[in-house]
Amino acid sequence: MTHANTSTGDRLDLADIQGNILTAYGKQGFPKGRFITLHVSNPEAGRAFLRKIYPKITTALRWPSTKDSAPPPTAAFDGKVPQRPHCTLNLAFTFWGLFALKVPLRTLDGMPNEFVDGMRARARILGDNLPDGALENWDDVWAHENEPMAGRAVHILVTLNADMDPATGEPVPALEEMTDHIRSACEQSDGGVSILPGHGPTGEEFQDLSAVLDWNDRLGRYVPTAREHFGFFDGIGDPVFEGQYPEDTENGRVHGNGKLSYSSKGEEEWKPLKTGEFLLGYRDEASELPVAASPHLFSRNGTFMAYRKLHENVDAFDDYLDQNAAEFGRVYGIDDVAEAKATLIAKFAGRWSDGVPLSLAPTYADWEEFNRTNTDAMARYGLLSKFTFKDDKDGIKCPASSHIRRVNPRNALGPRENDGSILTNRRRILRRGLPYSEPATGGGEDKGIIMLVCCASLQRQFEFVQQQWLNYGMDNDAGNDTCPLLGVRPDGKVKFVIPGDSDKGQPPFFCSNLPQFVETRGGAYFFVPSMSAIKMMALGMIDPT
Repeated sequence: MTHANTSTGDRLDLADIQGNILTAYGKQGFPKGRFITLHVSNPEAGRAFLRKIYPKITTALRWPSTKDSAPPPTAAFDGKVPQRPHCTLNLAFTFWGLFALKVPLRTLDGMPNEFVDGMRARARILGDNLPDGALENWDDVWAHENEPMAGRAVHILVTLNADMDPATGEPVPALEEMTDHIRSACEQSDGGVSILPGHGPTGEEFQDLSAVLDWNDRLGRYVPTAREHFGFFDGIGDPVFEGQYPEDTENGRVHGNGKLSYSSKGEEEWKPLKTGEFLLGYRDEASELPVAASPHLFSRNGTFMAYRKLHENVDAFDDYLDQNAAEFGRVYGIDDVAEAKATLIAKFAGRWSDGVPLSLAPTYADWEEFNRTNTDAMARYGLLSKFTFKDDKDGIKCPASSHIRRVNPRNALGPRENDGSILTNRRRILRRGLPYSEPATGGGEDKGIIMLVCCASLQRQFEFVQQQWLNYGMDNDAGNDTCPLLGVRPDGKVKFVIPGDSDKGQPPFFCSNLPQFVETRGGAYFFVPSMSAIKMMALGMIDPT
């Protein structure tokens, strides 16, 4: 039931950890998703619901997979390797969901303040209250956090991830079967547990998700991509932590995704981050145990999660690029408008649209050469995180205020040029989720991403990155300018500066009056318990002493 990482000695009880924490299901070949929100009005019914659902929960025990030549850890349970499901199921709970299930007050008292407050209550910290009236645009299901026991507040989140029928691009029947299982368990509760509608502009019963699909004429089927609706290759650079992978897999992924230090000879050394940055009950980078509730068994192997529904204003993004690409090309000496637009997009993100970092391919010609010389898909993917910013202090290659340098500054914030940044190591987050696309009122489609952020400390990790690095610019020498992609625009005067190269006589380029490209449409803070903790809640047996 355990997997030992011999490089660190850490042992993770994979059978006790929910499966959506260690790895992203989208990378394991589950391109479809459905998230269901529940309210608990009767604790006995809530516990009975958990007992019915418990056997269906997907743990971190890994199954053999032909979809990934370097699969996540595989472990046996009772001598058997688990079979790969067609649909996974996982659970998460808001603070008031735990309260509704009668988790003891002494246990709840140990929960961190930000989790108790909830996401909507911390809108000013996150920038979700900007511009004025932004909270009024949240999906109705997420608008009742301030009335936690009144019948419309979210208490439990059920996340389903499923296979796809490649011929139709639709989810396999197992997704609807699992949904029916949830419906049936709610119906048997006699109103004690109910499904909360209110997702999207039309108030759907649940939130459907799907990877962006391409039709492959040669194969005659739909193929899921790793792109989001702006067209960027997504899901690169997730942090690697101790015990997460077997040693051989860890060695292939830790470079660029772990923590950076330098040997006495000045050589880069990448090591996995401490487990306690992402799982409760383990030492973190400060050699401390993260703040967690008692008893220890209730918190250990769990984590916290921020659910974020992020609407992407694709038309505004495309229009802005079209309006500014030619002028950017003129300033940067790029005559071809299509090349200028592709370069401008890369400057915003810090990566070219296919994920190649500007740090490795600063120009369009370098990008083409990178792709010509790196044709092996797995080897190429491994290169996408193998870089630092130590030789690009002024942001000539990759602007210091670009998206990737904000969410993971790597060594750019170190106290000395060759130091990895301790500050950065304490701000890493795990990103899960999938894109969504749903009918919008007035026609068209509402497109975006459901982002699930997992970390041991919502305040120190997620909230810090959101407030200080995405919605503020001082750490990136950008004044009050926010992230060019995800940042809020409180007064419509936010700009993005692309540095010029003085050695080439090239001036900087100012992207002024940036529109609001991404808007929050809902979300909440959740606790993702271990299997042991879910069983304790289901049985009503939690002793916090």
